[in-house]
Parts: sequence; structure tokens; C-alpha cells
Amino acid sequence: MQGLFRKEQLLVVKTNAKETMKLIADLVSIPSPSGNTNEVITYVEKFLAELQIQTYRNRKGGLIATIGGKDSSKHRMVTAHVDTLGAMVKEVKSNGRLKIDLIGGFKFNSIEGEYCQIETSSGKKITGTILMHQTSVHVYKDAGKAERNQDNIEIRIDEKVHNAEEVRALGIEVGDFVSFDPRVEITPSGYIKSRHLDDKASVAILLQLIKQIKLENIPLPHTTHFLISNNEEIGYGGNSNITPETVEYLAVDMGAMGDGQSTDEYTVSICVKDASGPYHFELRKNIVRLAEENNIDYKLDIYPFYGSDASAAIRSGHDIVHGLIGPGIDSSHAFERTHETSIENTAKLLYHYVQADLIQ
Repeated sequence: MQGLFRKEQLLVVKTNAKETMKLIADLVSIPSPSGNTNEVITYVEKFLAELQIQTYRNRKGGLIATIGGKDSSKHRMVTAHVDTLGAMVKEVKSNGRLKIDLIGGFKFNSIEGEYCQIETSSGKKITGTILMHQTSVHVYKDAGKAERNQDNIEIRIDEKVHNAEEVRALGIEVGDFVSFDPRVEITPSGYIKSRHLDDKASVAILLQLIKQIKLENIPLPHTTHFLISNNEEIGYGGNSNITPETVEYLAVDMGAMGDGQSTDEYTVSICVKDASGPYHFELRKNIVRLAEENNIDYKLDIYPFYGSDASAAIRSGHDIVHGLIGPGIDSSHAFERTHETSIENTAKLLYHYVQADLIQ
């Protein structure tokens, strides 16, 4: 009888990966480096308000939506983060260009040649390009050999400036946020490629899930909190606002791909361990069971240089069961890409997860 129910339940899963990809494209097009996320949080806030989902912001600027369940004595929390990699102006250089300091864990070589936007403290937005100082091969003989680092990488501003005084006259100063052009594209073959799929792909999946729960009036067994965190890239986005009743905490974040990894762009990745250590074994087994019983394609994997909002919550001392899943993302923290089938498999697993009983 139980098996029959699960087969019938599988038939009603209505995920729309193409619609989700359009939402991802909207999200990645809103600049939101860690520390400057108000605009994108406002976008998410309005999206949920249109569904008549009540939300509130924590003092860090993250957004929490709660949907009541049959059991309000034991809660679960599901989170994805909307902040991205970025930079800040480190120095206004005498040549009229900008030295930058990176926000988040990535390398200078991954942003060389990228279009960018500087947002001043007054809200003025000025475009530019991130370049090596020694870019011109007609001038610098060893341009290709120079190290890609803070001393050599600079922003060329799209304004007529020749010195630091003229730059400051535009309102640009140390501490201004720098965001990168996402260059988002959805291909006919079902891929979406863009910067900041980490983790706006997961945010879009959660928003679509909340929309489905609301519009189809899907009952949840446990009160469920959805946290859109905004400081994950710097390590502490989801380690607060966890209710004492919360038992399970599931982070939805990108699956890391590369040599030795099983994660790919077509399945949902279930993380068993990252740099913080193993994720909860029983919760992982339950997530795998849900995937197998509902014909969801998945891969188990270890992410060697990785931490999540779930691991941040554990480190901060919360007595919770923690897990991590997400769509597989190629070339993380650089020129990212995933496929609609990975988005679909992740969405289906979350659909079944929020309707499942807690493991304890």
C-alpha cells in the first residue's frame, strides 16, 4: 500500500525547470555580493508577498518564510543563499584605476576580463572592466606570465578619468562594492550558464517549491522554515534564526564538480562530507531513500574545499541534524553552468523531502 501511494505521489510532482531557469536568470541579474544584498532580498520578499507568504528579515538582512505544518512541536529548516562572490574597492590608484579586495573564496584569474559594476555609497552605479595592469601585449612583453593578484589586477572605469582625484569626484571611494556581470544565457540544449548560479539556482528552486506548496495547498507534516541567507560566501549566512524546535536543517547549495567527483550537471548531488566533516548519516540515508523511491537521479559526493550554511549552523552550536543537497554546477566560483535536468531532480527531491517525516 505504501509503495502504491508513493507511485501515485510521484505522478503529481509538477516541476517546471524552464520556468525556474527564467527565475534564476532574473536573480543572477541582480547584483548581490556578500554585504550588499538588500536589492535581491527585496526581490525575493516581493515574490513571496505575491503568494501571500509572510516573511521577516533578520538583523543580518536574510529573509525567513515559515509555512505551518501538522506538527508544530518539531520543525525543519531549508536554506539557500542569495549572496554571491564580489569585491570591494581597496584603493583608488593614481592612474585613475581601482585596486580591489575580493569577497568570498575565489581566485583573481577567474575574473580577469570581466565586465563589472561599482556601486558608490550614494547608490550611483558606474561600469568598468577588470583587467591586468599589464594587459597590452604590444607594451608588456611578459603580459601572459605576470601573476594574477591584487597588485596586478585593476578596474578600468568607463569614465573619463586620469587620476585619483577625478575618480573620487565621481563618488567612488574605498569600500564601494564591486559586482560582476553574470553573462547569463539559457541555451536551446537545456543549459543555463552564468556567474552566481552558486547559489541563486537553489534560491529559485526553493521559491518555486514554496509557490507550488501554496498554490496546490500541499499539507506539510512539520512546520517548515525557508531561510534565504545572505552571508554564506563569507561563512555565517545560516547560523542564526534557527528555532529551538528545529530538528532537521537542510542546506540547498551547489554540487561541486571536478576530477574525482561524481557530481554532474544532470542529477541532484547529495553531499556526504565537505571540509567541515561528514553530514548527518541518518538524514543522508533518508534523503537517498526518498530519491530512490521516487525515481530521482542523484549522485553521492564529497566536496573537499567547501562549507555550507548547514555546517555553519553546526559550528555555531545548534543541536540539529544537518544535510546538504543541490544541483550540480560546473566550474564553480567562475564560469558556472548546469542543466535543466539537474534543476528538475533537485526540485523533485525537495518536493518529497518537505512532505516526509523527520528522522527523529
